[in-house]
Amino acid sequence: MKATLLFAALFTIAAPGYAQEAPAQPNRFLAALPAAAERFEIKGMLVERHGSGGRPLILVPGLSSGGWVWQQMVRDFASTNTLYVVTLPGFDGRPAVAGEPFDNARDALAELIASRKLVGPVVVGHSIGATLAYALAQQAPERLGGVVGIDGLAVFPRTEDLKPEQRAAMAEGMRKQLSALTGPAFAGQQQQYMRSIGMVDIGKADDAARLSARSDPQAVGAYAGAVVGRDLRPGMAKVTVPVLLLTPYYAPDAPYLGNISMQEKVEYYRALMGETPKLEVEAIDKARHFPMIDQPEAVADAVRRFLKRL
Repeated sequence: MKATLLFAALFTIAAPGYAQEAPAQPNRFLAALPAAAERFEIKGMLVERHGSGGRPLILVPGLSSGGWVWQQMVRDFASTNTLYVVTLPGFDGRPAVAGEPFDNARDALAELIASRKLVGPVVVGHSIGATLAYALAQQAPERLGGVVGIDGLAVFPRTEDLKPEQRAAMAEGMRKQLSALTGPAFAGQQQQYMRSIGMVDIGKADDAARLSARSDPQAVGAYAGAVVGRDLRPGMAKVTVPVLLLTPYYAPDAPYLGNISMQEKVEYYRALMGETPKLEVEAIDKARHFPMIDQPEAVADAVRRFLKRL
């Protein structure tokens, strides 16, 4: 498998779209944000409830992101399901909390399920949100109905062969590098990331970058280091609920990623999920790291098919 595959990179590649300039316009993610029926906090995690009835869906954003990344998912599913959209502490203007961020977030998700007495919820996680969903499913598979991972894996790509001491050193380096960014430097890094890796549409990428730059760089670094420092593959056999992994693929980026094909990327992602018993891997074409924004209809259709199979 091509070692040059890049997944959810925290630092950017020289993708051709980066040189483009987006026209000035209102931030579309905020302008169309659906109003929540209820807002509350659990362990510093913001939870916004939408819709009612049906199987509960818990939507967990990735690094630096807030609930705004799920707005189309909310529109697509609020008429049939109850959705709990979360924003992790330290992201999207939320204050960070003390302690190890990954474990705290996993425990907050578990408390959400317990406190609301959710029956068979499906956790839909993007990027590190997916990794959190896998950790939660390892801890208490009987509490979940299923997991949908969107470009998020059990181990960070290209680190699968690292020795424990190498993984720890890489995680600490990533934490320090991101935590050191402040003000314009952090905002610039977020824009470069969104334009080259995050989204196909440059205008949407710039809108997303302005929102993700509201996150706390220290929290971003802590979460990034926590995820890179973990290898969940040994415990994936415990995840007895069905798991759907959605793998974005954008052909124009292929030359910068070792010319990996869509099928090769699907198989590589499958290999990084360990011995997950009930795993499906499906590609989302014409999408970068945020397929629910680049190709919302394809993502919604894949989730609907998954829910019908449960």
